[in-house]
Amino acid sequence: MVEATTPRVVVITGASRGIGRLLAEKLGAEGAHVVINYKKNADLAEESLAAVRAAGGDGITVQADIEVQEGIEALFAGIDEHYDHIDAFVANAAAAAFKPISEMKIHHLDRSYAMNARSFVLGAQQAVKRMPHGGRILYISSYGSLRAFPTYAALGASKAMAEQYMRYMAAEFGPKNITVNAVNGGLIDTDSLDYFYNKVPGMAPMDSVISKLPLGRPAVADDMADAAQFLLSDKAGYITGQVLTVDGGLTIIAPPFWSDTTGELHAAVFGD
Repeated sequence: MVEATTPRVVVITGASRGIGRLLAEKLGAEGAHVVINYKKNADLAEESLAAVRAAGGDGITVQADIEVQEGIEALFAGIDEHYDHIDAFVANAAAAAFKPISEMKIHHLDRSYAMNARSFVLGAQQAVKRMPHGGRILYISSYGSLRAFPTYAALGASKAMAEQYMRYMAAEFGPKNITVNAVNGGLIDTDSLDYFYNKVPGMAPMDSVISKLPLGRPAVADDMADAAQFLLSDKAGYITGQVLTVDGGLTIIAPPFWSDTTGELHAAVFGD
């Protein structure tokens, strides 16, 4: 890592809203310079940057469509105009169609791969070149990489691929003092969760899923951003090649669910 007197430069893709924006603000509070990557909405990106500055940091916004190779190149070209190095690269941007596998078209498969896996690999390649003193690479994933549920195959499978790339990167980039990890989120209370459960036709009610979680609630964006902030920090300097799961226990449960049991079982187990 660069000397502590030098502001950290952190690149976050898809940082104009949601978890990316909140993470940018948290890093700004540490004094970091954050590169806010966005695809279309310049106003939202500027709002993110303003939040970073209000928190005590600084940074720039860079418009680039990282779904294509030219966009990756444009992102890092924009960075090079302002900074001579970077300290961390966070692959946060994601996109996919929520469809059953039987209904997927070629463009659904291609876009899921390009956005969720290929952009991570190409971005990491560029980031490593700009980390002369070591650094952090972080992938934002989701529980669809671990479990199968309706209409999530394109996104979940591409994120599983990216998580495996993360492990290979950790092994390859470790000698350069670069750690590579992932944060895997469960049900996160963001616009994406609302879209998936309330706008995908025929989807199960959100409450029926949340009621089964051991912690009984969805995560908030802070839960994910805090985990990401930790893995980007010096306190995580000896952690690499790992997936930190932030899901309220979602991926440890199985039928029969505790929420479906009756009072008699509770009495037998807990002695009520």
